[in-house]
Amino acid sequence: MQNIPVVKPAIVAVSRSCFPLALSERRRSAVVKAYGEGLYECPVCVEQEGDVGKALADVRAHGANALVVYLGNFGPETYETLLCQEFGGPVMFCAAAEGDGDLVDGRGDAFCGMLNASYNLGLRGLRPHIPSYPVGSAGECARMIREWMPAARAYLGVKGLKVISFGPRPADFLACNAPIKGLYDLGVEIEENSELDLLAAYHRHEDDGRIATVVEEMRRELGRDNPYEGILDRLAQYELTLLDWVEEHRGRSAYVALTTKCWPAFQTEFRFVPCYVNSRLTARGIPVSCEVDIYGTLSEFIGTCLSGKPVTLLDINNTVPASYLEGRELPYTQQDLFMGFHCGNTASCLLRGAHMGFQRIMKRDLEPEGEPDITRGTIEGDIMPGKVTVYRLQGKAEGGLSAYAAQGEVLDMPTRSFGSIGVFAVPQMGRFYRHVLLERHFPHHAAVMFGHYGRSFFDLLRMLGVREFGYNQPANLPYPTENPFEG
Repeated sequence: MQNIPVVKPAIVAVSRSCFPLALSERRRSAVVKAYGEGLYECPVCVEQEGDVGKALADVRAHGANALVVYLGNFGPETYETLLCQEFGGPVMFCAAAEGDGDLVDGRGDAFCGMLNASYNLGLRGLRPHIPSYPVGSAGECARMIREWMPAARAYLGVKGLKVISFGPRPADFLACNAPIKGLYDLGVEIEENSELDLLAAYHRHEDDGRIATVVEEMRRELGRDNPYEGILDRLAQYELTLLDWVEEHRGRSAYVALTTKCWPAFQTEFRFVPCYVNSRLTARGIPVSCEVDIYGTLSEFIGTCLSGKPVTLLDINNTVPASYLEGRELPYTQQDLFMGFHCGNTASCLLRGAHMGFQRIMKRDLEPEGEPDITRGTIEGDIMPGKVTVYRLQGKAEGGLSAYAAQGEVLDMPTRSFGSIGVFAVPQMGRFYRHVLLERHFPHHAAVMFGHYGRSFFDLLRMLGVREFGYNQPANLPYPTENPFEG
């Protein structure tokens, strides 16, 4: 994937001076051996304040951008938290369990030391990642570090991200009109532009010599029997416009995500719909969300970093007809099911029978008669079955940030519909819909990761300081707003 960070972790052991330094060093080396290639072992073990600068200089010199602070024994609570405060990137704390049975000279008391470390981190207002049970053997600590890597990658991505938007949110489409203050709270930059800026840039690419090459790439992806071959020149021109804009406007940001206004004037002025191009860039790791949904594209970018794979953005769109369930034995109720849909923005690698189509909803208004022309440009098909995580990070109208995640699956069930679409099954979806999505005023757009990544998403939110989080709670765990007398 392009446009996402490469995590280069380092481990620094710490030692309280009244405990054996060699014990912490020995245990650190065992973790590195258990982890395998890719974890840099800092030779500086931090005992005193002067060791903090030495350790940080060493890990930076070796290119580390994520730090594991490892309590091989009780640890010096002040100096180990200074490591976290001064590193400037994602930090994780974990600690050594007692391993060889020697509880005299070989006892490290790191189980106790983690308590003091946590207290001192709180005093400094720091938010490192602390695993659900952060004390373990060398192998267990190595596993904790590996499990943290997706969240560390997403943290680096968010802190280096610029969101580039074009146009205001569509009229009467307040669901995507979220305040941008939350972006700055996260450390994300934003550049807002007019649709006219984008249209002018598009016209400047009219005779771009690279168009033919991009058209050929599109032909290979869509197949030679594409019924809308005639739109490819326009789409290729638009793709090059966006890619050039990214490079010319990224500034100091390492990563970029885009969001554009794709209706109602887009079709009449650009003379196509941008869905297919959006899907192609998203497949490369440059999310392009629809309808100037800035938190939608931020969510997509986070999911790309967490999963390392293409993601998509869909409407939580419609219920599944009862007739679709006839003759099927499913471990779900009808309220657990919904169709996730968008006009045609999902990468072709995530679709069955991917093909180019036209935006049927827009055609009803813009081209009610005859063959589609300016409404061509979607990529359509049923979404591949398999595990999914439906999630979103959102700026709230009243300020602050809120998020949700629900793990489920896309069923192997034909949708018999149009667009990029699939039948989603999420346990307890009906209650989740009412008491999280509706109750907390989330918009209809949901990002989708293909796999179960809720754990890593939650870990990232904790590191970013996002505390308001909803999930699909099991039936025996009522929501605060759930009527206790119902049912």
